[in-house]
Amino acid sequence: MKGFDFEEARIKQEITKLGAKRVLLQFPEGLKPESPRLAKIVEANGALPIISADPCYGACDVAVNEAESLGVDLIVHFGHAKLVNSKIPTVYVEARSSVLVKEAVEKALTLLDKYCEIGLATTVQHLGSLEQAKTVLVKAGKKVILGNSGQMNYPGQVIGCNYSNVKSIAEDVDAFLFVGGGIFHALGIALSTSKPTFVADSYDNRAFSVTDDAQKIIKQRWASIQEATKAKTFGVLIGSKPGQKHFDQALRCKELAEKNGKSAYLLAVKEIIPETLLEFPSIDAYVNTACPRISLEVPKKFSKPTLTINEFRVAMGEDSWANLLKKGLFEN
Repeated sequence: MKGFDFEEARIKQEITKLGAKRVLLQFPEGLKPESPRLAKIVEANGALPIISADPCYGACDVAVNEAESLGVDLIVHFGHAKLVNSKIPTVYVEARSSVLVKEAVEKALTLLDKYCEIGLATTVQHLGSLEQAKTVLVKAGKKVILGNSGQMNYPGQVIGCNYSNVKSIAEDVDAFLFVGGGIFHALGIALSTSKPTFVADSYDNRAFSVTDDAQKIIKQRWASIQEATKAKTFGVLIGSKPGQKHFDQALRCKELAEKNGKSAYLLAVKEIIPETLLEFPSIDAYVNTACPRISLEVPKKFSKPTLTINEFRVAMGEDSWANLLKKGLFEN
């Protein structure tokens, strides 16, 4: 797979350093096609490679439980920067991209015409492209700002559940430009900052706005909250993945529901999918304390309201909708 750095030499060094005999290779969607080639490299270095075929949703989703059950000595987690500590030695390979972004950013200039101060952001794969993007914008007369709240590994970095870097500069910019592929992270920026947000997609070589899409999601989320206010029984979902397990928050949600005269049950779950929730017909609505993107990415896929923690607080009258929009919908 061209355009990504899989740090093969570093993987070999870590295997040798640890004397690892079994290595679990974990990839997000999109990078999995590279797994057989990397497995051969691991095997040639004297270790048994095991490829995790399960979905991987982010840096919080490290396959620790699978590694333990398989007697693995080392996890190699691709495509994300380190976020959680693991009891099994874990190497994070960020898979930095070398795809050129200049042309896509130039296409974004027309969309950014009326904005002077631009906030730049991206995922870890494209951090090396931010300087290239900045050069194009500055040449066009724009002032460019990268946020650094201290919560992420790098300035300008965003992840699916943390947009603190862009929120830290939201008052100082007129608009945001996300450099990279897809729409998901750009939507997170728009929903976390309420600022016009655009994408310079270096894979499809195009530029577009996500502002209208963000407005649609806001309407959908408000409708879910309104529907949840009628619920008598809540299921509070506890993620069983190490980086998504927020037991204390789940307990607080259960207490808040009962304080408001509702019944609430704690449900431990690894994968929050519609089929799982259909098994509990007596539950009227759910509170998702795991990854907030599950509730927000495709709200219509769940037949019952599935709220984030902050949305649940609004439904229970503990917070306001206006305040929630200021905090950002994509964060618990």
